[in-house]
Amino acid sequence: MAFWDNLWQGQRATQFDSGSAASNSIELTKRHPSVSLSKQGAATGNLRVNLSWRMRSSDIEGRSRRSGGLLRHPFKLFKPEVVQAHTQGVVNVDLDIGCMYELTDGSKGVVQPLGSLFGDLNGPPYVKLSGDDRFGAPSGETIFVNLDHQEEIKRLLVFVYIYDQTPAFDRTHAKVTLYPSNGPRIEIELDEHAPQARSCAVFSLENIKGELIVRREVKFVYGFQAELDRLYGWGMQWGRGYKTKT
Repeated sequence: MAFWDNLWQGQRATQFDSGSAASNSIELTKRHPSVSLSKQGAATGNLRVNLSWRMRSSDIEGRSRRSGGLLRHPFKLFKPEVVQAHTQGVVNVDLDIGCMYELTDGSKGVVQPLGSLFGDLNGPPYVKLSGDDRFGAPSGETIFVNLDHQEEIKRLLVFVYIYDQTPAFDRTHAKVTLYPSNGPRIEIELDEHAPQARSCAVFSLENIKGELIVRREVKFVYGFQAELDRLYGWGMQWGRGYKTKT
């Protein structure tokens, strides 16, 4: 795509967001940690949950200085400064998204890339992972939740973890965005300072007396899923998992 196409798209995005950001997105924070999907009229259809992450600007600036500066390569001015944090050769970080689930019939499990546990959207657990993105795709990773079966879902816990490579949550600007079938998107920044953490519980979704509540968690732990399990009382047995090599 030509530079001018990128510039035009950027201008259109700015015009769209200006003056309407408040009505098009809800940011969950420590002070405002929860939102009711039911009250938003968004408790039906497929809920799309997207994980994206980027290098922090300090890492980008450092890389620019080491590369010899911009004067030697003036066309670098036209390259986007934000790149995916898990692109090979830039930052050795690979974030994955997963979801623990508990259904109203008592069944429990996890949807995640490890063990190729990608779930099912139209049958239990009504949660499906779109795939494991390890190659820097701008779209990141996505989980879908079929809220048309909300009466069968007791609770979900969506988490992000670093399977291998360097534990470096502090070097990435990670964000999880929820796109309901109706109403504004919901954004959660992973903005706590926990550089050595391996996993982070991002948000929970609970069916409380027929009302679907999304609650910001953003709790970092230094272990993996078993530690998140203990923290939230899921009570499952965990073993060593592996990703399928591609």
